[in-house]
Amino acid sequence: MTWLAETAMLAHGWRRFLMLLVAGAIAGLSVPPFYVLPALFLTMPVWVWALDGAERLPGWRKIFGPAFWIGFAYGLGYFLVAFHWLGAAFFVEGGIMLAIMPFAILALAAVIALFWGLASSLAHLLWSTGALRIVTLATFLTMAEWARGHFFTGFPFDLLGYALTANDEMSQLASVIGVYGLTALAALLSMTPALIWPADRRGLSRRLAPFFLSLAVIVAQLVYGHYRLADTVVTNRTDMRMRVIQPMVLEHADWAEAKPADIITKLIDLSETKTGPDDPGLATVTQVVWPESSLPFFLSDYPDALPRIAKMLPPNGVLLTGAAREDFGAGVPQGEEPPAYNSLIAIDKQGEIIASYDKSHLVPFGEYLPFPQLFAAIGLKQFVPGATGWQAGTGNRLMVLPNAPPFLALICYEAIFSGDLGRETDNAQFILNITNDAWFDGSIGLAQHAEHARLRAVEEGLPLIRVANSGLTEVIDPLGRVTQSLPQEQIGLLDVVPANRLPSTLFARLGYWPLLGAVLAGLALAVLSARGKRRG
Repeated sequence: MTWLAETAMLAHGWRRFLMLLVAGAIAGLSVPPFYVLPALFLTMPVWVWALDGAERLPGWRKIFGPAFWIGFAYGLGYFLVAFHWLGAAFFVEGGIMLAIMPFAILALAAVIALFWGLASSLAHLLWSTGALRIVTLATFLTMAEWARGHFFTGFPFDLLGYALTANDEMSQLASVIGVYGLTALAALLSMTPALIWPADRRGLSRRLAPFFLSLAVIVAQLVYGHYRLADTVVTNRTDMRMRVIQPMVLEHADWAEAKPADIITKLIDLSETKTGPDDPGLATVTQVVWPESSLPFFLSDYPDALPRIAKMLPPNGVLLTGAAREDFGAGVPQGEEPPAYNSLIAIDKQGEIIASYDKSHLVPFGEYLPFPQLFAAIGLKQFVPGATGWQAGTGNRLMVLPNAPPFLALICYEAIFSGDLGRETDNAQFILNITNDAWFDGSIGLAQHAEHARLRAVEEGLPLIRVANSGLTEVIDPLGRVTQSLPQEQIGLLDVVPANRLPSTLFARLGYWPLLGAVLAGLALAVLSARGKRRG
């Protein structure tokens, strides 16, 4: 390891860039569903050592100098591995989209890596030679991770903190500090091996102490999780029984192929399926749930859909389904299309739409096209059908239905936004997350997306029902344990009795205020250590 430390410190130019790129790619193995946590401990020190040897340049080049490219290269490697599965969606579209797939993934990874490059550059401005330099880098990296999860609509896939959620025990700490708190912890702990090599005037035992302390913290995390799981009583509700459907409706990419009557027949037949001789079917079901993109057409284009759904439902039953919704009351000029929304709608026994939630966090390039005129000029469009994609909803996620407890609605990747569920969490009894990950069938994306959603249950102390088009459909208790599931790319159904919610977690009550305090403390230590170096 001394050789690696010295090489990282002395390397320059393209050799250093390539070394950091490979290190970042190895670190990318720490993301779900791989969870190779040692990859972070092996490679994060390379970033630290590279900054130890980075040149300091005058003027504005301090910001975009060698330190910036060190962090950028590490981030580029990390995000190329972490985001590679997004390329599967381009195979669905084919044509020009398939041709640009490698460049699109590279461009996305590069844009997100800019955050890490800036974190590296700012950390180097306050760099020191002592142990506190890892606090400096971890602090700015935490800020960068928070920024990329919030700025420009946010893209918080594969935050570093997910590396510390590989099992139910490790995940419990998210109920206290959330995934951004875990991100700060993962960054700091994985940098401690950088203090061991190369050897200096300190004895080996003193250089090893931070690394062993980091291992002790992970052990403490496991112990805390074990006791929380053992001491928390989870009970099931007695006032509802859901039937959730995983139908594999694959016409979502091309509405021209969709045959509404056949799709409705498929969904109804599956919903009415009896799983055994003792199964009462829909007779005792209070809610039937179809996932996002179940209806790849506007209900107004198939008027028979609502009566057929009503006939399927039991007395007092409600269908909750993903569907496209047009707002004809938006005052659109004649000749123009009304705004369309990616929605969760509730249909009652009378065949009436009694409630809806419109997705508010839209996927750039997937559900809408940023700078549409620019990209349209080169032949690009959003993946979803339509001329303009979806419009963003208002963000009010609490749904209240007759004869049902209130719940929070999340559509697709809205479930990856930590701390963004709104003030309605105190009134909600569970989270319903409908999603369509069929764009990414055959990749790790389905499992990764499900793991991100699972952590929202832990953070908030709310059970989560995840209903996916092609998988993974999962029932998750308020401790983040998967109690029922359907495998990927398999048609099926689950009869679900959700768990009762837990009292609000510490994270649900305090949010990221403690993290802000920790970041401010880290910045203060960074400034003090940098001043101490200058005085020395």
